[in-house]
Amino acid sequence: MRTLTFFNHAGGVMKSSLTRDVGHTLAQAGLRVLVLDLDPQANLTDWLGVSDVSREQTVYETATRGAPLPGPTRVHGLDLIPSEVSLALAEGQMMGVVGAHLHLRQALQAVTGRYDVALIDSPPSLGQLAILGALAADQLIVPVPTRQKGMNALAGLSEAMATYRKLRPDLTVALYVPTLHDARRLHDREALAALQGMLRPLASPIPDRGAVWNDSASAGQPVGVYAPGSPVHQDVLRVTAEIARAAGLSVELPGRTA
Repeated sequence: MRTLTFFNHAGGVMKSSLTRDVGHTLAQAGLRVLVLDLDPQANLTDWLGVSDVSREQTVYETATRGAPLPGPTRVHGLDLIPSEVSLALAEGQMMGVVGAHLHLRQALQAVTGRYDVALIDSPPSLGQLAILGALAADQLIVPVPTRQKGMNALAGLSEAMATYRKLRPDLTVALYVPTLHDARRLHDREALAALQGMLRPLASPIPDRGAVWNDSASAGQPVGVYAPGSPVHQDVLRVTAEIARAAGLSVELPGRTA
């Protein structure tokens, strides 16, 4: 099992969207996929159409006590460990527990035979839950908007990685993914050029096609369910192929066009 964490301490960079849609695409291609929502805002959970979640269904007990993962919720061909707002309480609880940051990594090792890939949606922070998700990963996937916001976040990302590598020297970034790219705007083109000069490895940019992403989230459906064959779905297929290749996942993706 490969564990990939979608990581960036900035919010609104497409972490939850990519976790959902890359996970769904890999599942449709035949992989056994587990997705974990570590964000108390629970966007990934909501955007998969799952509601009425109790704290016992989340990673709360795993994070704070080192308990095994709870039983997942099956949705859209994925196994989901959902989130809800009280997961935020784990932040304070973890601070007093030695080794808490490695609890999720240890719990995932117990389910390696059940899944081919685990995808973790990290919260938009550098708090305890973000550390939990980062240290659980084999590699990180880092979405970076082609905006000033994305450029500003890079310094914090670099500092966080240096800190995390003190506990996990083997932790690397599998792929940086430029997101929310509007090629019509000079600022976006300049930001993308700067990212191409600074970051390796870098995926091809995901265009800013907000309507379909937003509508699929409101519908609680992955893009491949909500708008199969659409330009956004083709974007999803492309970035999934790039992530799979970067992470060493062997998978054939159906329905992809040039």
